[in-house]
This record gives sequence, C-alpha cells and structure tokens, in this order.
Amino acid sequence: MARRKGGKVKDKWREKKWVTVIAPESFNNAPLAYIPITDEQKAIGRVVEVTLFDILKGDPSQYQYKIYFQIVKIEGDKAYSIFKRYEYAKEFLRSLIRRGSSKVNYVMDVKTKDNYIFRIKVIALTHKKLNTSRKHALRLIAKDVMSKNIQEMTIDQFVQATCYGKINSDIMAAAKKVIRMRHVGLEKVKLIRTAEAEVALLQA
Repeated sequence: MARRKGGKVKDKWREKKWVTVIAPESFNNAPLAYIPITDEQKAIGRVVEVTLFDILKGDPSQYQYKIYFQIVKIEGDKAYSIFKRYEYAKEFLRSLIRRGSSKVNYVMDVKTKDNYIFRIKVIALTHKKLNTSRKHALRLIAKDVMSKNIQEMTIDQFVQATCYGKINSDIMAAAKKVIRMRHVGLEKVKLIRTAEAEVALLQA
C-alpha cells in the first residue's frame, strides 16, 4: 500500500480572519454577527441572516421577522452591509392563516427617493370572507398608500418603515375605513436594484 508523504496539515481555522458585520445607518450601524472569512474579496456579497430581535433586543415577538444583510465592504475587522431582504418567518406566517377568513396578497415594485428599487409583497387577512370586488379594492388601497409614501422616503427611512411597521400601519389605517381587517403586513421585501445600479441603467 502506498504511504502518504509526510507534511503539515493546514489549519484552515487559523487562516481565517474574523470580522464583525455592521448594519447600515437605518439600524444605527449595530453589530450583526461575528463571522470568519478567508478572502476579503470573496466575502463581498455574502449574506447574513438575523431576526429583528437580534438587532433591537426588545419584544420576543420580533423573532418573527427575518432580515438579511449583504456585505458590500470590508475595512479592517469590520464588514459593512446593506439591507437585502425582510420577510416573515414561516412559522409566523402559518400561524396567521385561519379558516373562514380571506387572505389577500399584493406584489408591487417601488422606488425610494434616492433610487433604490424594492419588491414588496403585502399580506392582508380579514375576519370574514371577501368577494372579488372587495379584494380588488383592498389591493388598490395598498397600492395607493405605498405609491404616495415610499417615493418620498430615502433608503434608510424606507428600511425603518418596513421593519418597524409604519408601512403596515399606514395600509391598515386606510383599509379599515372600508374593510374590517385582522392583519396587514409586509410578508416579504426584497432589494431589486441599488441606487448605483439604477443610475447606471438610466444612463446606459
């Protein structure tokens, strides 16, 4: 049997560099995670998942909301990130569904004042079944609220309004004037295009 040549085994963990992932300004540059990387360039684009509770350390119900941040720059032992995605945890989403009520979804692309583009999926749940025309009316209300408000927000204002529930409450306030609502929320919010990419696209 052939014998392996002697040699030192590389300790991959010793070769790794540990960095602290920093949240964007919308979360006051809070530390998100402490992660190992082997190559700074390869680490650019890496996505880190946390919950809203991990950031705010407040109400335990904040575990229901998952937030994803993407690393865009590394300086020293810090990795700076941008907001990438927000969504309901699957268990929370399942807990919202009840018999005898209607679930209405609405998907819309929006642009912030500083040219970031996001895709938003709204979920609305009612106490009773809705007919088709009332579901359509509810979608129009969500569209109207988001169209008017989000275009006036910067990226940081939009992220705060998303994660802290302002957009939800604005839609709920408008909808409950005509439809009795049980829950309105942003089931998923995803960054489609950064401001830099949008400007480059417009100039092409």
